[in-house]
Amino acid sequence: MRILHTSDWHLGQHFMGKTRQEEHAAFLEWLVSQVELQEIDAVLVAGDIFDTGTPPSYARELYHNFVVAMSRTGTSLVLLGGNHDSVAMLNESRELLGALKVQVIPGAMAEPEQQIITLADRSGEPGAVLCAIPFLRPRDLLESRAGDSADDKGRALQQAIAGHYQQLFARAQACRAELGNELPVIATGHLTTVGASSSDSVREIYIGTLEAFPASAFPPADYIALGHIHKPQKVGGCEHIRYSGSPLALSFDESSQQKEVLVVEFANHGLQGITPLPVPVFQPMMRVKGSLEELELRLPEAAMAGTGERPVWLEVTVTEDDYLSDLQARVQTLCEGLAVEVLMVRRSRRQHNTGLLTEQQETLSELTPQQVFERRLAMEQLAGEDGNELSRLYTQVLADLEEQA
Repeated sequence: MRILHTSDWHLGQHFMGKTRQEEHAAFLEWLVSQVELQEIDAVLVAGDIFDTGTPPSYARELYHNFVVAMSRTGTSLVLLGGNHDSVAMLNESRELLGALKVQVIPGAMAEPEQQIITLADRSGEPGAVLCAIPFLRPRDLLESRAGDSADDKGRALQQAIAGHYQQLFARAQACRAELGNELPVIATGHLTTVGASSSDSVREIYIGTLEAFPASAFPPADYIALGHIHKPQKVGGCEHIRYSGSPLALSFDESSQQKEVLVVEFANHGLQGITPLPVPVFQPMMRVKGSLEELELRLPEAAMAGTGERPVWLEVTVTEDDYLSDLQARVQTLCEGLAVEVLMVRRSRRQHNTGLLTEQQETLSELTPQQVFERRLAMEQLAGEDGNELSRLYTQVLADLEEQA
């Protein structure tokens, strides 16, 4: 049994005013070709299929065209909702896609049995039992209780998520026993785990209530296919608990990552091996940093990273102590005649602060609501206890808003 694990496509994303339509179309075409080349039995998409709950029409078209292309390969396809996805939108075509033998799990289902899926190999024989777990919203698992602190809600949510996994794992074991085979049990998830390395484009999903889910709370499945974190990685050093990462760089800090999908192979007695498949770069992106004098040399070097078909998208950070009102224009002048497109210009000015050199190069769009509050709070002259209490109350408000979202 061979499965392909991928996640975090974010179809419909606009990156600093730029559409990713052609990149996503190229990726999905490449993915279908790999499914056939690698003789994949099942594809698992572990959440964040779309970038927003109301994706543009072309993103929906890409989605449906991919499903049709996959149906022609004879490979099973399981699509799971993420925190960016709309449960209602994924539900719209769920029954229709089911006619193509595609399983769509938008959110926690009313009946747990609906999340237990027997994955067949290409010959039609049972090859694995899947605990199909999407992004779990707090309202799907918990009843809000007045007076609970953020810590109380965090503990309750962690226990509820762990309980959901254990419940489905027990049902998967029962399903395996009924089939009379020692089939591998696979689980999925869309959440942050303890120790996972994140990036600028990852949105916090349990603000103020659950920072991260411990790997030890997962059931002993043969493989756990995770989504939400865009950098491919193991969890807690465990070979069998993996983030596949996003197939495209979704922020400039991801531009140096090698993006991949994972081919996971099983035998009746469990996991056999995991092979990363590098995803081609369909749109080159780079970060370039230096003084204007240094950029004059580095920008032509950056342009050489292009494919010839597409200009390189650049984030340019200028390290100048002097204030320059025409900084954007100066950078554009340096780029004239080069196969580059500057999407962001940032200023990195060094300033002394309590005897230490710090770089001021953050933009508001890069900060979470919690970080904005902390930056603002740091500017006030407050006693330690007062600051802690304000921070606690603000965290509580964010948690309450997240529950209502």
